[in-house]
Amino acid sequence: MELTNELADKVIFLDRDGVLNENLEGDYVKTVEELKIFPEAFEAIKLLKDNGYKTVLITNQRGIALGLMTHEDLATVHRYLQSEMERHGTALDAIFYCPHDNDECECRKPKIGLFLEAEKIFDVDKAASFMAGDKASDIEAGRRYGVRTISINNLAARADFDCGDILAAAKHILSVANEN
Repeated sequence: MELTNELADKVIFLDRDGVLNENLEGDYVKTVEELKIFPEAFEAIKLLKDNGYKTVLITNQRGIALGLMTHEDLATVHRYLQSEMERHGTALDAIFYCPHDNDECECRKPKIGLFLEAEKIFDVDKAASFMAGDKASDIEAGRRYGVRTISINNLAARADFDCGDILAAAKHILSVANEN
């Protein structure tokens, strides 16, 4: 049985592209029109929040470093994502992103700088928290940070758990939490 700190925050760290919305093959989501949110993402976030989890987006956004979009473009996309979440009766608790190119920073996953930023807001109970992502870098970042990992539709990522989509992941998280 795992011991958790009842006063600390249970956090679900989430990648964005491929987890909450469709990936654009060979491109970056730069506009609201390109953001295709998975319908099950709304139910998943609501289910997690209704069960006491904080939902924190942790996303690499290299398109900024490459000059394909600006910080404001990304802010517009994230405002839209939040407004759609709110329209469906839920919301993300925080959004953190890395705008850097490869090997330019400590925040680009699989490094854990964004997780450490989240710790400035949340008292993360690592034993009760998870990282859900669709790429090996997401899973590696979660491992390095010390939380359990869930691969979304990518068995090659070698996570602690594998799920077909974010709703299946949310249900799995709750079933694991109920076992403890």
